[in-house]
Amino acid sequence: MKLFFNNKLYTFLIFGFAVLFSCKEKENKENTLTTFIDVVKKQYAPDKRVALFNIESTIDKGEYILKGESNLPEAVNKLRTNLKEANITFIDSIQSLPTDEFKNSNWAIIKISAANLRSKAGHSQELATQATLGTPVRVYKKEGDWYLVQTPDNYLAWVDKGGIEVLNNDDYKQWKTVKKIIYTNITGYSYESPTSTQVVSDLVAGSILELIADDKGLFYEIKYPDGRRGFIRKTESQEYDIWLKTLNPTTESLVATSKQLMGLPYLWGGTTTKGVDCSGFTKIIYFLNGMVLPRDASQQVHTGKTVDTNKYFDNLNIGDLLFFGKQATDSTEQKVVHVGMWIGNSQFIHSSGRVHISSFDKKAPNYDEYNYNRYLQSNRILKENNKDVIQLQKTPLFKD
Repeated sequence: MKLFFNNKLYTFLIFGFAVLFSCKEKENKENTLTTFIDVVKKQYAPDKRVALFNIESTIDKGEYILKGESNLPEAVNKLRTNLKEANITFIDSIQSLPTDEFKNSNWAIIKISAANLRSKAGHSQELATQATLGTPVRVYKKEGDWYLVQTPDNYLAWVDKGGIEVLNNDDYKQWKTVKKIIYTNITGYSYESPTSTQVVSDLVAGSILELIADDKGLFYEIKYPDGRRGFIRKTESQEYDIWLKTLNPTTESLVATSKQLMGLPYLWGGTTTKGVDCSGFTKIIYFLNGMVLPRDASQQVHTGKTVDTNKYFDNLNIGDLLFFGKQATDSTEQKVVHVGMWIGNSQFIHSSGRVHISSFDKKAPNYDEYNYNRYLQSNRILKENNKDVIQLQKTPLFKD
């Protein structure tokens, strides 16, 4: 009886060690691939807001399986090469984006005044950003009525079918060549005819529309990406080519643009004249002056030239961007959570609650002690060369 018990115990222990070793071996295998994935992700997709590299590894019957999706073919190929050079065999189940549905046609145009782009598919999901009428976006995949798209500043988000017009490649190429107008008023409308008060749709500053006809009257005849037609007052718009050619952004024009938006309500994720968050506000100012900034404050802080980190505000020029948040420590990186624009005389304009002007003059009635204490640095964007800022005069974003 005692011998039988010891044999059972011995068998149980051997089985337990075998299972433990097997699990440990599996874990090590998975960790090995995870290391390769992390290295490539850090190199090619350190910011998930602008680059999609959702790859993971599993093991089935002793075989590695790579699965997930990415819109970065160069990164995926790098991962495959690294694994093969390490003599690691694997089953490749990675989905390259765009999906087959959009392989040969993955462009769309925003067709409403301000499309709401969400962090995930669904109207109840977080508002990540917005895109204005006429903005071209890349389409990567579709889930139900929602599309994963990428804006010109590379931001990845989801938009519902009501916000975009998907085009085939020929139609997109044609759209790039046609004459266009840009809406320059803060907000307004297009109408069914020059003599009608019937609205076709609302408009926001920066809307881009196809120009159908200019009868030399008071209106432009325009066409929306989905085929709707309307008429827009010339006093509220301009031919895009002329607008682009005459662009001459200055410190004065930046301030003038910013003050047109005074009192605009704060909206998390907002980047249009319907409502803005802090970085959406600076983004609009620069866009209406011919420059496309990165989306978020934590991205904008890496643009331009740093001109101050020590609250020496005399070093600043009007139009410089001010960044706020938490200073770096020995164990944590700097964290940028807010941005505004310097307008001179110890003042900056920003969106917090609403668009308003604050001061760093301690004697001023609008002194902003809170932001003074969390100030991090200021960057100069105007007249600075930076690959992360799209210059519309140099980049055929809306028109070839």
